[in-house]
Amino acid sequence: MMLNEIQDRQIDAQPENTDIVVSIENISKKFCRDLKKSLFYGVRDIATDLVGGRRKSDRLRKGEFWALKDVSFQLRRGEALGLVGANGAGKSTLLRIISGLIKPDTGCVRVRGRLAPLIALGAGFNPILTGRENVYANMSILGLSTKEINERFDAVVDFAEIEDAIDAPVQSYSSGMSARLGFASAIHTQPDILLIDEVLAVGDIKFKAKCYRRLHELNQQGVSFILVNHNTQAILNVCDSAVYLSKGQLVAFGDTGTILNQYEKDLFLEGRENTPGVLYLPKKLEHESLGLDLISIYFKSLEGDIVESIISGEPIIFCINFRAHKKFSDVNVHLKITELRKQGNPILFLSNKNDGKPFEAGIGEHEIQLKIPYLSLVPGAYTMSIKLKEGALGTLDLVESFKFTVKSDINMGISLINQQRSWEIASKQ
Repeated sequence: MMLNEIQDRQIDAQPENTDIVVSIENISKKFCRDLKKSLFYGVRDIATDLVGGRRKSDRLRKGEFWALKDVSFQLRRGEALGLVGANGAGKSTLLRIISGLIKPDTGCVRVRGRLAPLIALGAGFNPILTGRENVYANMSILGLSTKEINERFDAVVDFAEIEDAIDAPVQSYSSGMSARLGFASAIHTQPDILLIDEVLAVGDIKFKAKCYRRLHELNQQGVSFILVNHNTQAILNVCDSAVYLSKGQLVAFGDTGTILNQYEKDLFLEGRENTPGVLYLPKKLEHESLGLDLISIYFKSLEGDIVESIISGEPIIFCINFRAHKKFSDVNVHLKITELRKQGNPILFLSNKNDGKPFEAGIGEHEIQLKIPYLSLVPGAYTMSIKLKEGALGTLDLVESFKFTVKSDINMGISLINQQRSWEIASKQ
């Protein structure tokens, strides 16, 4: 069955609210990990359909698992929706069900309008055919006539920026070139709904920016799309709302910032929710110690209570407890904070040495307190490395990764920092 035929069948069952272009209703899909059993189940299901029998689609058979289970949400006209979740969460399976490439075992999908799926790197291209031939084949499958393709062909090639290779076989293209041509073909079908699955993860930065600008333009024109991208910053910048899937189940659906914060917290801080907000360090043996040993690390409020999550814009105290086995006259702390979802350059580096505040420490236990009157970090998940040094010498003790979350009581949008501020209006005489 051709893709446009599948779409026509779905479009016949239109949702009552014309503002809703995609309605996902209790979708479930199961797969079998065992190839032989999978083939056997497939043959048996076909035979059951042929004789008019009823499948037990809501039950798992031996070796099967739920790739999706009872997932429901809606996509509205002009809405940009991000689909997030770890590998194996069911994101690609869901997009394939929406596009009509596979059928759900239970539930139904209702689609209103022309749908353009871009859910594979090659965008369904035949590697033996040339780029030109693939554009015509691909766009015709998506419902365009030859006349319409002729009118848009030059615009497709111009957007993809592969004029020199358009008459070469696609098998000679790089992954970036294939993605460019696939994306260009999809957006020039004038779709009502776009499904985009990780294809923008390849290619150069300049072309990615070009694609996101075009997505914004299409969105302003009323085109809806669902975007899967492991770069959560891209989801945050582009999408109005988000769906969070975990192990085939819908965890949350709502505002993009809120959903991404929950996803990142689950992804990076799993298992820490029910433990005290203190990182305790194991006691070192005498031959392992360099004379100064970290004991514990935590945040606490101005009232002295230990806190697990800190609030953007609020005051906080960061505490480092250590034990000195001898006297130190120049103890220096180096803190490096990095956003977990980026894991690139640190966004904040703090050092008492740089601030001209060295510490002396005698034998015994001590607590260094870093008092922050206004936390400028935006909501998200972070990791901090902590190093204790003596003067300019080597590290005495360290913690490579102390993970923590930052929450907020206000909407930060796409800000990179929480700038302390106040607003007022003054009348001019």
